[in-house]
Amino acid sequence: MSEHETRGGGTEVVPPPRGVPATAAAPARAGDPRAEWRQRLHRLDLRLSPYLYIAPFFVLFLVVGMFPLAYTAWVSVHDWGLISGKGEFVGLQNFREVIENPYFVKQLVNTISIFVLSSGPQIVIAVVLAALLDNRLRGVTWWRMSLLLPFVVSPVAAAIIFGSLYGDRYGLINELIGRLGMEPIAWHTDRLASHFAIATMVNWRWTGYNALIFLAAMQAVPRDLYEAATIDGAGRIRQFFSITLPMIRPTMIFVVITSTIGGLQIFAEPRLFDETNARNGGSDRQFGTITMLVYDFGWQLRDLGRASAAAWLLFVIICAFALVNYLLIRRFGAIGDQR
Repeated sequence: MSEHETRGGGTEVVPPPRGVPATAAAPARAGDPRAEWRQRLHRLDLRLSPYLYIAPFFVLFLVVGMFPLAYTAWVSVHDWGLISGKGEFVGLQNFREVIENPYFVKQLVNTISIFVLSSGPQIVIAVVLAALLDNRLRGVTWWRMSLLLPFVVSPVAAAIIFGSLYGDRYGLINELIGRLGMEPIAWHTDRLASHFAIATMVNWRWTGYNALIFLAAMQAVPRDLYEAATIDGAGRIRQFFSITLPMIRPTMIFVVITSTIGGLQIFAEPRLFDETNARNGGSDRQFGTITMLVYDFGWQLRDLGRASAAAWLLFVIICAFALVNYLLIRRFGAIGDQR
């Protein structure tokens, strides 16, 4: 509040302008330490409050994210056993041994193959489903909720379902193929067939989840654009490619990056798909992945040094794919319309 003299010699209290805090509108009286202290606290509150609100996330991220990452880097340059503990410093020897391992290149190729077979069709199908659900349909809420049902199913249950479908002897798909007069497919021993089966399992679980993300982005597109396009004579397909896809490009890039990170870290699906006792990706590791190799080093060979080195190599590979995605984003102007 501010005061000024009236004609009668009194004072009149004038409220501060609308939207301006009282402490900010009223200047501190000269020699009033309390008012000056309140103003300093108010300015400090305006500057520090946003950082305090977001601080819990970054503190939690440092504890459960950055610290394990840094500690894994420290373990990777030591001869570190699961039981024996820390040994001597070995530098990059663990990295060299992981790269020279006969299964590293094979499981890296398996990881990329399963990732390509899963993420590509997954995104295409999710966009199509989101475009269909963006229309006025009867029971649209039920259809949207049904997309999340595969995501709710646990990976173990999904492995049982797809194990029955892709069984080598008594699988439903091989039974149908046999009735058509074709040779059954060795889903668990043939390398490419096993990648296809695991990718199908991943797509079944995650396509609906990504479709709902795309649907939320499509519903944020202004409807005036579609009305103007309809007046200009553009059909549904032309509107989809000329309006919908360009408008949801940032969301599509987000889904591509998250799918890349998740696809390169795949572990549960191939491990549960394995029918051997070792469960390390088939009899010849024909569908083993890098994360399964990390597990083998750490918990079967009990060598935490090489396990940490393999984990860091996977981290570098993921960063490389993320960098490629970033360059594609800049190339197509998806960030801030900068090329």
